[in-house]
Amino acid sequence: MISLFSYSAAVVFSPLAYPGYNWMKQAVSDLSATNAPSLMLWNQLAVLFDICGLISVMMVCVFIQRRLNKGLRIGIYLFAIMNWISAVGYSAFPLTADKSVWNVHNIMHITVTVMVVLLSISSLVMIMLGGYRNQQYVSLAVWATIALLLMVSGAIGTAVVSEEYFGIPERFSVFSAAGFNAILGIYLFMGFSGNS
Repeated sequence: MISLFSYSAAVVFSPLAYPGYNWMKQAVSDLSATNAPSLMLWNQLAVLFDICGLISVMMVCVFIQRRLNKGLRIGIYLFAIMNWISAVGYSAFPLTADKSVWNVHNIMHITVTVMVVLLSISSLVMIMLGGYRNQQYVSLAVWATIALLLMVSGAIGTAVVSEEYFGIPERFSVFSAAGFNAILGIYLFMGFSGNS
């Protein structure tokens, strides 16, 4: 939950340090770009996002060993890998101001994004399959379904809406992963006691 709160605070309050930032038009990653005036505030507010998110998902991975069914475990492990790639990849390759096609830094940023999206989708699908198969974890499968629907609708939305509204559906995608990580943390806190 701390990870989600830290990320939410960065998304909501960093635009205060970015004159002219339009949240409906611009991506969240613009707030943490190397040349963004909001970079320092973003780093201060999001300081607990990656740390707490990684600690939580790794504790979930440790807890579920020899528990749950294979589909749920594989899905959660893939979700953990996605979190690591996201944390390391976006830290190593933040978005830069240079928008040229051959900017290696931005190409790597996009590559990380593609990997994160593919791992997010595959992990959530595996969690859904494992959760719906095991009646004890239907609620976790429902949460994974909601996260996947938000992610997919965000991706489709960014492709179909006009440039003026790109930032709105993009936020569905970015918050779906952070939100599902918080859900896994809550399940861990409850000892993965199933639908209760």
